[in-house]
Amino acid sequence: MLTAADVRERCLELPGTTEEFPFRPELSVFKVSGKVFALTGLDQRPLRISLKCEPGLAEQLRATYSAIRPGYHLNKRHWNTVNVDGSLPDRLVLEMIEDSYDLVVAGLPKKVQAQLGWPPA
Repeated sequence: MLTAADVRERCLELPGTTEEFPFRPELSVFKVSGKVFALTGLDQRPLRISLKCEPGLAEQLRATYSAIRPGYHLNKRHWNTVNVDGSLPDRLVLEMIEDSYDLVVAGLPKKVQAQLGWPPA
């Protein structure tokens, strides 16, 4: 099962990612080029992470997995909140982090995308 350290490490591995605490000290907000792609209280039990998602896929994931729900305090059409409680495959959670990052980077100017080395080769 993924730990808070695993989630934090994966987010920070993505090019250009910063971790900020704009809302409260215990809520990590991961951004790329100033745009949020993940929010998590790394000390929460169970660990939860909110991630951006393409709307159709977001609905499909919610219908398939009880650990994935509409984004908590976020636009429920574009965000999911994921309980990282061991009920989901680790690979799925990691892919959701990457997909969230990719959705945000896809909306950035081409020059910024190029600086980030996106899309990956």
